[in-house]
Amino acid sequence: MNPLAVIDKFYPADDELRRLLLVHSWHVADMALRCEARHPELGLDRSLLLRGALLHDIGIVGTNAPRIHCYGDMPYLMHGFIGARMLRTLGLETEARFCERHTGTGLSRQVISESILPIESRDYFPESMEEKLVCYADKFYSKSRPNEVKTFEQACNSLMRFGEDGVRKFCEWNGLFN
Repeated sequence: MNPLAVIDKFYPADDELRRLLLVHSWHVADMALRCEARHPELGLDRSLLLRGALLHDIGIVGTNAPRIHCYGDMPYLMHGFIGARMLRTLGLETEARFCERHTGTGLSRQVISESILPIESRDYFPESMEEKLVCYADKFYSKSRPNEVKTFEQACNSLMRFGEDGVRKFCEWNGLFN
């Protein structure tokens, strides 16, 4: 499965949102693949990392975030779940898991309930090492500032809105992947 061909199915060829998605996703992929290369002892699947990194944000097209060229109907917090649905229509269950599990350091049942999101109330945490690494790498890049790399401290600060547990998890991943 070619992740760029999947993106082609949902994004027009000459589109600002597509360009933003690709810039962001390639940054995440590059960081994840560099981490994988530094840690062969983890036995990570390089091909899966690339697919997960390139497709983790495919659902932004369905959200309403005009400052990053998203003109859909759903809140931005839903982008992972939208992307998971999109990929599941293509039979891409493994890649769909990257989408629905990368927001913050994963979303808890409590956050889902409190946010009144139109999805099943359960925990959506990265489980595989590849899912964790893509989630970790994603925190260093923002689509609103696509060519800037956040420092570790900036990435931690951006996670504070998801609670201390998310920051703790991110710090653990930093020790594992850095």
